[in-house]
Order: sequence, then structure tokens, then C-alpha cells
Amino acid sequence: MSDEPSSAATDHSHSRSHGAGPTDIRDDLVRQEAKRAAVWIGMAALAALVVYLAHPLLVIFGGFVFAMLIDGGQRLLARVLPIGRTWRVAIVLLLTVAFIGWVVEFAGSQIMTQAAEMPPLVTRQAQRGLDWASAHGLTMGRSDVSSLLQQLLGGVGQVTQALGGLFGGVTTLLIIMILGIYFVLEPDLYQRGLAWLLPAESRAYFHGTTHRMGRTLRMLLAGRMLGMVIEGVATWIALAVYGVPMAALLGLLTGLLVFLPNIGAPISGVLMILVGFSGGTAMGIYCIVVYVVVQTVDGNVIVPMVAKRTADLAPALVLGAQLIFGVLFGILGLALADPLVVMLKIALERQAEHNTRRDEAAE
Repeated sequence: MSDEPSSAATDHSHSRSHGAGPTDIRDDLVRQEAKRAAVWIGMAALAALVVYLAHPLLVIFGGFVFAMLIDGGQRLLARVLPIGRTWRVAIVLLLTVAFIGWVVEFAGSQIMTQAAEMPPLVTRQAQRGLDWASAHGLTMGRSDVSSLLQQLLGGVGQVTQALGGLFGGVTTLLIIMILGIYFVLEPDLYQRGLAWLLPAESRAYFHGTTHRMGRTLRMLLAGRMLGMVIEGVATWIALAVYGVPMAALLGLLTGLLVFLPNIGAPISGVLMILVGFSGGTAMGIYCIVVYVVVQTVDGNVIVPMVAKRTADLAPALVLGAQLIFGVLFGILGLALADPLVVMLKIALERQAEHNTRRDEAAE
């Protein structure tokens, strides 16, 4: 009899040791809220990780954009060359390398010389403009003039050194190109790898979304490239015919800045007009006419043609994204802001379509 209480106490203690602990949540509502809190904490940690790895992720995305450029080129070749995809990709890559080599040689022999001459020329023209404004009653204090000139020269210096900065970041460009080559050679491999990380029921949706993203991004980049070639060559020829100084540099800058919608055109226009007025009033007016004509063709022919086949983005949305990414990541973020916004818009549109179909099926 004396052992029975001890045995019962032992069993009771054993059941308590294997029962609910202080960290166990029995209440369903509390358990659900805890899961929600864990999800939000995980999302915050993921966002912090993305911010920390922002630059590498942007470089990877740059490789993806470069792959889309190469893929778009090989698709164009497929219409005239009935050869394998790998051979078409190799041809496009060789043409790309040849173009980059030509630009480097051209920059070394002519463009860089003109780029060194541009900042002093723009400085003199800016000072002449301020003197003219002062003569017509638009008085400014000496400190205001100095501050304005400093800001203007800082912006001009960044633009005229854009090409040099581009080639100065050889490592980043090389990584982007290598990543792009890997992506374009075996796109299905990487797409299947990402899809494998998702639940099985979400993979078809993922493939559909990436297919639409790729098609839209190819059309967007094709339009950008078309605009770069047309505006750059047209500006170069038009300025060279009239004998405008630094026509080659202005044409190249105009073509490169086309890749930056909303921001690139005004910058190239200001530079063109300032250089034009250095040769006299008639040359300055001629540069204004050239700028207006080239931008009119781009705005009324090229941009609408591209917008019909791609995600038509609001200019204010693109400009806001460019300002944010430009401040955060510099020239690379500025150049990739437009493709990022396009892909984000397509992802949201696909999610909205998916939600609509699910609601209709539930009814």
C-alpha cells in the first residue's frame, strides 16, 4: 500500500513532463497570429537581405537583360538564317564583340579627345548664358552664379564621362556579359531550376509569367536599340553636315542616352544646344532644329510602335523608378529601372488575372 501513492505521483509527474510546455500554443487564434507574425518577420528579413545584396542582384538582372538582347537578336536572325539556335547566338555575340571593339577604337581615337574638350566649352557657354540673363534684368548674386555653374558642370562632367565610366567598370560589364551568355545558351535550364523551387501547382503559372516577361522585355529592348541607332546616327550625320563641333561625341551620347527614357533626351539636347551656340547663333538654332526633329520622330514613330507591343508604362512611373534606382545604384540602376518596372508590372498583371480566374471558378 505504501508504494501506490509513490507510483501514482511518478506517473502524474511523467505525464506532466510529456504534456504541453510553456511554449506550446493551444489557442487556435493565437497560433494563427503567431504564424502571421512569423511570415511578416520572414518577409522583413528577406527584404533586408535583398537590400544588402542589392548590387549583386542588380548585376545578375543586368546579365538577364543582356541575355534578352542576344536572344532577341538571334530570333531576328532565325527569320533569314535557317540554322541552329546555338549558331545564331554565336553570330550575335560575335557582332556584339565587334561593335564594342569598334566603339573602343573609335572612342580612343576621336571620342575621348572630344570628351576632354567638351567640359570647358560647356562652361564658357553656361557663363555666356548667365551673362545674357544678367544683361536682361535677370540678376543673380555671385554666390548663386557660382553654385549654379558648379551644379551644371557636375552634371555635364557625369554625362561626358559616362562612356569612360562605362569602360572603367570593366569587371561589372564583364560579369554581366558572362552571365548573359550563360543565360542565353541554356535558358530552359535556369527556368526549370527556379520553377523547381516552387510548389508543383504553381509551376505552370510561373512558366506562363516568365514567358510573357521575356517576350515583353525583348520587344522593349528592341525598341530601345532601334531608337539608339536611329537617334545616334541621325544626330551624328545632321550635326556633321553643318560642321557642328564634336558631332561624333554628341551623336554617340545621344544614342547611348536613348536607353534612359525621360532623362536621356533632355540631357543630350542641352549638350547639343550648348555646343551649337559655341559656333554662333545660326549653328545653335540649327542644333535646336535637329534636336526637335529627332525627338519628334522618336516620340511619334518609334515610341508608339514599341508601346503597342510592350507594357505601356506611364512616363511618371518610369521617371520615378529611374530617380530612385539612380540614387541608390548609380548609372547601372538608372539603366535597368525601365526593365525592372516592366517586369514588375507584368507580374502584377498576371497575379490579377490569376485572382480573377480563381474567383470566377469559385462562383
